[in-house]
Amino acid sequence: MKKERQIAMKRLAAVMVSSAIALTACGGQGASSGEYDANSKATITWLNILHTASPPTDTILNKLEEKTNSELTFSWIPDASKEERINTALASDSLADIVTLTMLDNSSVRNSLKSGLFWEVEPYLKDYPNLAKISPETIKSASIGGKLYGIPFQKDLARNGVTLRKDWLDKLGLDVPKTTDELMEVARAFTEDDPDGNGQDDTTGFVDRNDLVYGAFKTLGSYFGTPNNWQVSADGKMIPEFMTDGYMKTMNYMKQLYDKGYMNKDFAVTAKTDQQQKFAQGKAGIYVGALFDSKNLLNMSKGVQDNMQLVMANDITSTGKESDRAIWAANNGIGGLLAFPRTEVKDEAQLKRILQFVNDLLDEDSYALMTYGIEGTHYTVDDKDAATITNTDLWQQEVQPFAASRPKESGFQIHDADPLKQQADKMIADNANYAVLNPAYSLDSETYNTQGSELQKIITDATYKYILGEIDAAGFKQALETWRNSGGNSIIAEYEAAYKQTQGK
Repeated sequence: MKKERQIAMKRLAAVMVSSAIALTACGGQGASSGEYDANSKATITWLNILHTASPPTDTILNKLEEKTNSELTFSWIPDASKEERINTALASDSLADIVTLTMLDNSSVRNSLKSGLFWEVEPYLKDYPNLAKISPETIKSASIGGKLYGIPFQKDLARNGVTLRKDWLDKLGLDVPKTTDELMEVARAFTEDDPDGNGQDDTTGFVDRNDLVYGAFKTLGSYFGTPNNWQVSADGKMIPEFMTDGYMKTMNYMKQLYDKGYMNKDFAVTAKTDQQQKFAQGKAGIYVGALFDSKNLLNMSKGVQDNMQLVMANDITSTGKESDRAIWAANNGIGGLLAFPRTEVKDEAQLKRILQFVNDLLDEDSYALMTYGIEGTHYTVDDKDAATITNTDLWQQEVQPFAASRPKESGFQIHDADPLKQQADKMIADNANYAVLNPAYSLDSETYNTQGSELQKIITDATYKYILGEIDAAGFKQALETWRNSGGNSIIAEYEAAYKQTQGK
C-alpha cells in the first residue's frame, strides 16, 4: 500500500506544498499542430481543487483514463488555500489545459475571464450530446458579460432546509414545524423541556456556525422573503438583500433565538465540524443547512446517540402560506467553471478534444466512478440502481477526492440507497420549484470585483453585532451608510447599468 501511494503521489504530481504551480511546460503536449480528433487519445493536465486531506490513488484515475481515452495529470490545490494559489497561478500564467475555477466572484478570476485568457465555449456546446443538455438558464448564470468562459459545474439549485430530531419532537408531542413561529416554539421546547429526558439543562434548539450564508441565517432569510443577495425592482433598481425588510426580520429572529438561549451562544465562532459534532452528540435538535447533511449527522451519532431519529423540513414560511415558499439558490446552481486557458489549449482542435473529455465525464459510468467508485470494490448496487458504500475507508481514500470534480452532481440513474439521503434528494429536487435566483450573479461591476469582499465584511460584521446585541437598528443603519459611501453606491449603479444592458434598454 505504501508503494502504491508513492506511485500515486508521483503520477498525480500533487501540488501540496507552497512552491509555484508548474504545468505550463507539460500542458497540451503536441496539440498546437491541431492533430486532435474525437477518437484520439488526449493528454490533459488539470489544475484542480482538493477537498480532502490527501490526493486519491490511481485506482479511479486509471478507470477514468480508460473510459475517456485520455492520459490525465492532476495538480491538486488544497481547498483551504485555493484563493491564494489560483490568484498566483493566474498572475504567473502557471496554468493547465483545464483549470477548476470555483470563486467566480473573485476579482482576479473575473478579470482573467473577461480579459480573454480563457476560451469562450458556448458556440461548441451543441456539438456534444451531454454538453448540449446544459440549460439556457445555467449558461446565462455562468456567463460573465454575456459570454461563457468554461463548462459550468452544475449544482442542485437549492439544497438547504431544516433537519430536526424526530425522536425529540415525538417525546414532546410536537409536529414538524411549518412556520417560523412553530420553529421558534420547537427551539424553545428543545431548550427548556428536557427533550432527551435526562433531567439536565443541557440542550438547545438550534446549533449554528460562523457562516451567514451556508449556516442558518440565509435559509431563515428565505422564509422571511429576503431576496437572494439582490432584488430588482419593476423599474430596474438594484436593492441589496441587507436593505430589505426580510433581512431585518431575519436578524430579529436570530437575535430572539440568541437572547432567549434557544441556540448555541458560541455560534459566531463555531466551525461547521464542531456544529455537526454538537448535533450528533445530542446537544441540540435543530440543524439548518444542506438537507443531505442529515445522513452524515445520523452516521456521526452512532455510538453516541443511538436512539437519534431525524426528520427534514423544506416548506417553512413566516406566513404559513404555500404561495410564500422560497429558498435561496446557491450561486444560481453554478459551482464554478472548468475553464480552458488559451496559453495551454493552443487551438480549436485541442479545445474540441478536451470538450469531448468533459462531455464524457457527464456519462453515467463516469459519474458512478467519481461518486461511488468501482462496483464490488467500493460499493454494491441493487436492481433499482441504489448504491451502498461497502468499504468507507477505501472509498474515502480512492473515490471521495474526485467527487467535487464532477461537472454535474445529480440527475443520474445510480443513486444513494440510504433512505435519509433519498428523502433529502427528493426535497432538494422539490426546492427547485421555489428557488430564488440572484439576479446579479452574471452581471459585472468593476467596484464589486475590486472591493466587494472588503465591503461585504462591513455588512457581515454589523449583522453579527446586531444579533449579539452589540449594536441596535440605528447602528446597523449606520453600517449600511458606511457600505454605501465606501463603494456600495457604485456597485448599485454599475449593476443597474449592467442589468439594463441585459434587458436591451
